[in-house]
Amino acid sequence: MARSSLSLGDNLAQREILDGGDVTDNQEPDNLRLVHLLRAVTVEFGLRQAEFAARNGMHATDVRALICLLDAARADEPATAGLLGARLGLNSAGTTAVIDRLERLGHVARVRDERDRRRILLRVEPAAIRLGREFFGPLIDGVLQVLDGFDPAERDTVRRFLTATHAVFAAAGTAAGAAAFISPPPRTS
Repeated sequence: MARSSLSLGDNLAQREILDGGDVTDNQEPDNLRLVHLLRAVTVEFGLRQAEFAARNGMHATDVRALICLLDAARADEPATAGLLGARLGLNSAGTTAVIDRLERLGHVARVRDERDRRRILLRVEPAAIRLGREFFGPLIDGVLQVLDGFDPAERDTVRRFLTATHAVFAAAGTAAGAAAFISPPPRTS
């Protein structure tokens, strides 16, 4: 196993530079620990998504597409190819490829919009919903059990945190937001 050439002191110095704060010991500030915990949860969720994709002959983007379509249905939003492409950050060709793959697998159907017959909507098929429930259901049930241990005020706090955090990441996903998010601060002489 290769050893890192960074020492603990180097790591602390990097954190001080990146965080803009004084790091005098190896204890992370409480808020930063929460950020790292959220990151760990998202990594675990991504691993479960990748496992689901591999088990079912899908690409990870296909799983994200199904999630976007299910979220749109839950929000009563018309799920069009344009909406899917925007949510996934894909161009038209990439979006069509994802939809074609999901359609071939029987997970998605293209259907005409009842209100505007010219528009094609995307619908997640019941078999795909069952497949997702079989895999993710126990995980969702586990999270629901965890939430049962929180009182309504605590759940509201969690909801506010996750909603605000989602907004931060969504804003960073826009072209202007992403450029501002990753651009280094201006140099001072």
